[in-house]
Amino acid sequence: MIYFDNASTTWPKPWEVYTEMERCIKEYGVNAGRGQYKAAAKAGAILKDTRDSIKDLLHCNANYETVFTSSATEALNTILQGIDFSKIKTVYITHFEHNSVLRTLFYLQKKYNFDIIKMNMSKTSPEFDLASIKSQFANRSPDLIVLTHASNVCGLVAPVDDICGLAQKCNAITVLDMSQTAGLIDTNITELGISAAVFAGHKTLYAPFGAAGFVIKNNLPLKPLLYGGTGLQSSSLEMPGGIPERYEAGSKNIQAIAGLHSSLEWLRKIGIKTIYDKELALKQELIELLSEFKNIKIVGGNPGIGIVSCVFDGYAPDNIGQVLDDKFDIAVRTGLHCAPDAHKFLGTYPAGTVRFSLGYSNDKSDILRLGEALKYIADNG
Repeated sequence: MIYFDNASTTWPKPWEVYTEMERCIKEYGVNAGRGQYKAAAKAGAILKDTRDSIKDLLHCNANYETVFTSSATEALNTILQGIDFSKIKTVYITHFEHNSVLRTLFYLQKKYNFDIIKMNMSKTSPEFDLASIKSQFANRSPDLIVLTHASNVCGLVAPVDDICGLAQKCNAITVLDMSQTAGLIDTNITELGISAAVFAGHKTLYAPFGAAGFVIKNNLPLKPLLYGGTGLQSSSLEMPGGIPERYEAGSKNIQAIAGLHSSLEWLRKIGIKTIYDKELALKQELIELLSEFKNIKIVGGNPGIGIVSCVFDGYAPDNIGQVLDDKFDIAVRTGLHCAPDAHKFLGTYPAGTVRFSLGYSNDKSDILRLGEALKYIADNG
């Protein structure tokens, strides 16, 4: 299989991830923090080291803590549903938010009656209009900004440095969704003053499903999303006040976190710049290939990350996806990619696009194989 669905989940994973997950389940796959024996201590040590590695990767200082969740969706819900909305009147988002943000904010808006405003984009190209955004913030100061770092539809990267700089002047809470960028774009969470940043282990961190979470400033109080056992203060009916325990009810997925632990070591060895540079080089080759075909229109913006969306004249995206899979064993993602507003902005709603998303395991031979498939589609259209 030629795999072009890395924005959904990177695949395959580094071999070290598979090896450590197998070792974990056989040797120390027990409940971390729930027992005073060697295997539990080993699981606890992996848990702590992985928390620290995430903080190191994102350049977090001692004011941040790492919280593990089962997915980025759970992480975003934990943060957004935990915020005290009694003081939130104005929320800014981008046109490119995932439904994990959109649906959660829609639910909360009905409950708390705040305004949601989209940050302005350029009228001539799919780029953020920073001068206009500055004016927006001056007219309606943000209380909360939820910002996807990179679009999962077209790969457009938001100018987080500029937007977070404006946010700090407004004393706004800032939530950065790094599902498509953690481990790919070097980002200094401390310098940006981010309140909370979400990561999805199974995407650009090259870890398995089940190992996700967020880093959070310890001065941002949240109501817990889930209530239950934490292994600490078991005599109290209240959730613990400390982070991460306050937001981590239930047993940790130590096998998935062991996989994340190994993938973070692999990332350090390879270097995230090496991975990012490879993605961008392959993306340029992919764009050049797609541009050779008159029946294909590319949609999107800046160089961004290794995601390219396009539409095919005379074909629905789902039809193209089926042909690529059935005849050429090429895996792509079609449709709206759980980001309907992005497609409305790009003019590809409601059918969506065919999305090619690259990863470290892709190479030039994959692009050549795709070229054969695209020629077949063009010749048989």
